[in-house]
Amino acid sequence: MQLENVVFDSLDPQRLGRFWEAAVGGETLTDAPGIFETSLVIEGGPSLDLCFQPVTELPSPGPRLHLDLLGGPHQTEVVDRLLGLGARHLDIGQHDVAWVVLADPEGNALCVMEDRPEFVGTGPVAALPLASADPDADAELWSWLTGWTDVDSSEARSLRHPSRLGPLLDLCPERTAKGEAKNRIHLDLRLEAGEDADGVEAAILGLGGRRVRHPEWGELPWRHYTDVSGNEFCILPASG
Repeated sequence: MQLENVVFDSLDPQRLGRFWEAAVGGETLTDAPGIFETSLVIEGGPSLDLCFQPVTELPSPGPRLHLDLLGGPHQTEVVDRLLGLGARHLDIGQHDVAWVVLADPEGNALCVMEDRPEFVGTGPVAALPLASADPDADAELWSWLTGWTDVDSSEARSLRHPSRLGPLLDLCPERTAKGEAKNRIHLDLRLEAGEDADGVEAAILGLGGRRVRHPEWGELPWRHYTDVSGNEFCILPASG
């Protein structure tokens, strides 16, 4: 199984997708009515697609998953470029910090990070911070799901692809508990050929995850789950 997608709920997938494609230097995979996908490839490391799907109403703000973009010594220039693409400054109560908090065109928080040793080799997306009620338990589940392993980080319990390239997955102690509204941004994983979906589900449940069913969505080829802290993710069938 591998981490494949960062999925954004969006009122205007094309507009938001093009913003993020320009922000991270992605390559368009899909540009069709109601969906936009862009691919981010880290040479020698994992590939990650940013996918933008339509919703009629955005869930309430209060981001539990967001993207940290690499700034480092070029932080000011990166911020200026994002503002030129349509981002704006955002106050989420961060006070005096070394990173810069912005909002994308639909109000999703993103951070442009300062220089840190753990960001060497990440590419344009430095980290995927995910709010967690129990970082150790969530790290165990996400490590099993992705095959990513622990790395030293100054801010959170963090996992990274075994190549030590690409973004960190940061399990950050949550400010407030997960509510009923689904996350605006979630992660998708894809089964490898021959992996048994029922066996994967049993392991997820054994590690504290939960299966979520939405009868109103009808029959879908993928399965929906939440992690220990209630954050949604999807398991997609094997390709082909």
